[in-house]
Amino acid sequence: MLHKTRGIVLKTTGYKNSSIIAQVFTEKFGLQSYLVNGVRRPGSRIPFNVLQPLHLLDMVVYHKSTVSLQRVKDIRNEPVFLSIPLDIAKSTVSLFLCEVLYKVLRRQSGEDTALFQYLFNSLEWLDHHEGKIANFHLLFLMGLSRYLGFFPDTRNPQDAYFDLQNGHFLQNAPLHPWYIGPSLAGLWRQLSQGSYGQLTGLKISGEERKLLLRSLLEYYALHLEGFGQVRSYEILQELFA
Repeated sequence: MLHKTRGIVLKTTGYKNSSIIAQVFTEKFGLQSYLVNGVRRPGSRIPFNVLQPLHLLDMVVYHKSTVSLQRVKDIRNEPVFLSIPLDIAKSTVSLFLCEVLYKVLRRQSGEDTALFQYLFNSLEWLDHHEGKIANFHLLFLMGLSRYLGFFPDTRNPQDAYFDLQNGHFLQNAPLHPWYIGPSLAGLWRQLSQGSYGQLTGLKISGEERKLLLRSLLEYYALHLEGFGQVRSYEILQELFA
């Protein structure tokens, strides 16, 4: 049966001579694998550049719940990115986020409209934004944790430590090593209460940014089984040092 759905490209893998298998997080079906025939041939009806990492899609697909490899009838970019492919900072951030999202969403199946809308809106915002984006990935990861079920509990506004393992603030350091101390806990709280519209108002130094990103990835690893290492982490750290 044919369905219309929006999607976000996460990964592509070559298949035979001219086709690819695209891993796409869809609005209707969660993460799906699609066989796209002939996409690498000159003059293909569906150009390969449509399926670049994190590009936003409008799709017409065949969907069968009993098979693992789905097929497509039509794919187009909607909306078309205007700045992300041309801006080195934005394209580096998008590659980092793509790696994180593939780790996070690879076990995701079925419809999750709220999560999809968060991702779609965030990528649109990044593409349209004309100012500095050095802290975008921090806000993105913090916001994403809300949809994954481990958003920080900030109900104790005066507490000076954040427990990464248990997801809440404390007056004193916990007895395990996975926590953020007073020097960063205030910035962690700002991120948890912030929005993209407040991005330029976040005063975070290069060193603090490094430590916060390291803590966020540790936070994800503690709460998502098999999250592992993020290979593009070092590249992003160098970019926004």
